[in-house]
Amino acid sequence: MVGQGTPATALLVKRGIAHRTHPYRVSPDAPNYGALVAVALGVAPERVFKSLVTAVDGALTVAVVPVTGELDLKALAAAVGGKRAVLADRAVAERATGYVRGGISPLGQRRRLPTVLDESALQLPTIYVSAGRRGLQLELAAADLVALTDARTAVLQSS
Repeated sequence: MVGQGTPATALLVKRGIAHRTHPYRVSPDAPNYGALVAVALGVAPERVFKSLVTAVDGALTVAVVPVTGELDLKALAAAVGGKRAVLADRAVAERATGYVRGGISPLGQRRRLPTVLDESALQLPTIYVSAGRRGLQLELAAADLVALTDARTAVLQSS
């Protein structure tokens, strides 16, 4: 499977967006999965972002936040003009994105969902997000992620 593209990598290639792929080995059932991915990649954990599928007032939305923090659901709801946000059911998230948990990418989803990126990403030279498969991360500029997903940015981490 390594070496095969994903819808996320295909989108980046098609659009000519500078990126790098980084394979890693971490058990998808490991506690603190995101932090272990950062260790496996040898990068600061605040540069590794997780994509969480949520439902804001019933509408699916993707929140992209550093693995070092927790998603503030109230902040996410406010960022998209909603009242209430909850994490989406795993099966719903997988069906909507076409990816499996631990490999959900904000890019190349089956159904393009509204996306909100934690604004801390804009302070970094590049960030890491799932490439659409467990064991593979994409490194790209946050501005490119924003442009490709039409993402809003907001403070999404709880203190």
